[in-house]
Amino acid sequence: MTIDNSTEKELNWLSLITRSLKQDFLPVLTDLRLAIILLLVIAVFSISGTVIEQGQSAAFYQANYPESPALFGFLTWKVIQIIGLNEVYRTWWFLALLILFGTSLTACTFTRQLPALKAAQKWKFYNKSRQFQKLALSAEFNEDNLSPNSLQTLNQILQKRSYKVFQDENNTLYARKGIIGKIGPIIVHIGIVVTLLGSIWGAMTGFMAQEMVPSGESFQVKNIIDAGPFAAKQVPQDWSVKVNRFWIDYTATGGIDQFYSDMSVINSQGQEVDRQTIFVNQPLRYHGITFYQTDWGISSANVRVNNSPIFQLPMAPLETNGKGKLWGTWIPTKPDLSEGVSLLAKDLQGTVFIYDSKGQLVDTVRTGMSTKVNGVTLKILDVVGSTGLQIKSDPGIPLVYTGFACLMAGLVMSYFSHSQVWALQANNRLYVGGKTNRAQVAFEREILEVLDSLNVANHDNPGVAESLPSNI
Repeated sequence: MTIDNSTEKELNWLSLITRSLKQDFLPVLTDLRLAIILLLVIAVFSISGTVIEQGQSAAFYQANYPESPALFGFLTWKVIQIIGLNEVYRTWWFLALLILFGTSLTACTFTRQLPALKAAQKWKFYNKSRQFQKLALSAEFNEDNLSPNSLQTLNQILQKRSYKVFQDENNTLYARKGIIGKIGPIIVHIGIVVTLLGSIWGAMTGFMAQEMVPSGESFQVKNIIDAGPFAAKQVPQDWSVKVNRFWIDYTATGGIDQFYSDMSVINSQGQEVDRQTIFVNQPLRYHGITFYQTDWGISSANVRVNNSPIFQLPMAPLETNGKGKLWGTWIPTKPDLSEGVSLLAKDLQGTVFIYDSKGQLVDTVRTGMSTKVNGVTLKILDVVGSTGLQIKSDPGIPLVYTGFACLMAGLVMSYFSHSQVWALQANNRLYVGGKTNRAQVAFEREILEVLDSLNVANHDNPGVAESLPSNI
């Protein structure tokens, strides 16, 4: 089999690129400093996404972030829209940061954490006494403190302390415990990567909508204010929601205690498939869509003029310069619409204010009551409330929760110390040594207890070993 020159050149280029990636790019990608920098940058922009309102209109940013004076001297509506701070979590550069950070963690896992775990799973016996001199913690027993079964006794003592012990026929022993501590960092990396994947998936496929729905009305999710590029399939098309009733509980002083919405999910055949009463911090969840109770309003007033049919007049919010909520509508009192009165309401407690064309208060009535105005009898039958709903879909949430659970589990596992003990019995002497990757003081105390137990077991004499480290 022969290889022509072009194929050989391609193989050489491929080999060169592979070598360059391993020697130049991979060390940079797995550098801890790069991961820390990426994490800090992601954190800064994530914070900006919580401080700067997301998904608002251009007019909103122009009004709240003017060019003069600029916030912090540089943050204007133009900067926000050019950089994409108005939709941080869906900008290409923020997603690129997440992908780069996840790639760095993945590369670090395969090049450092997994090899470290494989190395920790292997055991190596020490068969020379000088090997114990390199350990920070070691001891030596002479023939006066030995018995023929010293190594076997040490084996049993270590097993009682949850060590996994390996012993061969050459009077050597190796024991370890806490291998889970080596698995912990890998689980942490997996948790972070899964969380990042969930965030990216949610940003690409999730959406947020807002609806103001009158009591008794049905609706489908349509008023979408923020959505990912692949969110269309998440928007429900084959079912709708009906607000059976909306009401507000008030305190004794007239303040709002809580507002509620009794809601039903209606399928395409018009059947009710779910029904819940929602309020603040108690949303309705159905097929991955969450309906939050966030606002309220007054949609209309049901009135009758003399013996006329019932009119449902829409009520519009009025500008009060920050002095509270107020809704109003106009009711004609003559057939030619030449005269009428204004109807105002500030809440759903049933009190309605009636003003004439000159802006003078004519009367204050409650729902169900009648009053004479402009020669007609005006009866206020009802004031109909509307519920303000925030609707969210984030398919990435299960991944985010799973990643967070892995992260927490990995952090707990990482606190376990990986401890190792070696022993060699040769030339009428017993050499014992060990090391750990954390909790050094506790490990030294444990080794001292093991040595004392070994002395007692050998000769019922808690003699001290010939040499112990000076820091014990």
